[in-house]
Amino acid sequence: MKIAVIGTGYVGLVTGTCLAETGNDVLCIDIDENKVKQMQNGKVPIYEPHLDVLFERNIKANRLRFSTNLYEGLEHGDIIFLALPTPEDEDGSADLKYILGVANNIGKLIKDYKVIVDKSTVPVGTSEKVEAAIAKNATVDFDVVSNPEFLREGFAVDDFLKPERIVVGASSEKAIKLMEKLYKPYVRSGNPIIIMDEKSAELTKYASNAFLAAKITFMNEIANFCEKVGADVDKVRIGMGTDSRIGKRFLFPGIGYGGSCFPKDVKALHKSGKDNNYNFQILDAVINVNARQKLVLIPKIESHFNNDLKGKNIAIWGLAFKPETDDIREAPALFMIDSLLQSGANITAFDPEAMPNVKRKLGDKINYAESMYQAIEHADALVICTEWSIFRTPNTDKMKLAMNSNVIFDGRNLYDVKDIENEGFKYVSIGR
Repeated sequence: MKIAVIGTGYVGLVTGTCLAETGNDVLCIDIDENKVKQMQNGKVPIYEPHLDVLFERNIKANRLRFSTNLYEGLEHGDIIFLALPTPEDEDGSADLKYILGVANNIGKLIKDYKVIVDKSTVPVGTSEKVEAAIAKNATVDFDVVSNPEFLREGFAVDDFLKPERIVVGASSEKAIKLMEKLYKPYVRSGNPIIIMDEKSAELTKYASNAFLAAKITFMNEIANFCEKVGADVDKVRIGMGTDSRIGKRFLFPGIGYGGSCFPKDVKALHKSGKDNNYNFQILDAVINVNARQKLVLIPKIESHFNNDLKGKNIAIWGLAFKPETDDIREAPALFMIDSLLQSGANITAFDPEAMPNVKRKLGDKINYAESMYQAIEHADALVICTEWSIFRTPNTDKMKLAMNSNVIFDGRNLYDVKDIENEGFKYVSIGR
């Protein structure tokens, strides 16, 4: 099938590449000329495991191409995916200016029937707005479909190629048949393509992310309470997770969630509720607790140094909001860094992938190490903010030789408390 993908951000590039992988002819459109040239030359502009292999293979096969010309994309594609940014507005709502701007142009440019697919995460009712924006100028038939993505950063390629489910919101039988044909190769094992109305599809994405954010936040509250009463959150987590009604996933406490999805989507759903005279009280709590949780280690660090961090050397392992990505949007590490810098600490950080992005944001406010062990040289304490695999089994002898003081503040509970303390470290974690 002939596919156009408008927007080559995280969602658009993964979508276009994975659609090409099953033999579709995909043309990706982006207004950033430098980025398009970079991709035309075979360079992936984001870090996502396994994406580079598929990207290179499909470019060589001429199934995946890139352009800055919107008209070219609309001429090429029978199905047009809109994978455009929906940034958080000042009031917490999702800003639809990019999507509606392109929709307005689509109406002017299409010459025959197209299926326009909202792939971006958008509030309930967006499909109607997109349809109206296109219809204002269109002289041919078209259909608008809501097809939310459920891609986890770090696992996005697998999530696209082997989805647990595909949600398609559409009222046109013609559009539904085309979407089912497009996605059939990805659900051969029997996972469902779920057909529903457009509004329900739009809400499904928000509801899913908000629920997972609430689950994480609940466990962070439980962890904080464990510290008050002397319980061990690891044991509580295991006891809860064996209940099939609850499940094992998203029960790991830490220093809050971040990224491009959970913070933005929770706030957008909350704002959407207000716009429709409904107050999501649970989301009030999720937003407030998560904001506090990102700094939950700071009082513990301050207490250790008798409330005087000025001139202290703090090492940070992990800058991305989660492992296996270079995404630093709403990353807890950035909130930690800001607080520590305000207290006068010196910071040296290491992350396997995210340091270039942090350097663009923070410049020389902090130091950047070439390795995890270089980061802890002469450190008065180590703070762990991201659970990268390479941090899980460190050389503790090497750590003790490098650090001024054997102190670890672990925001991701990477180590067994007794084991790391037996190695000679003061170890402070979450809820244990």
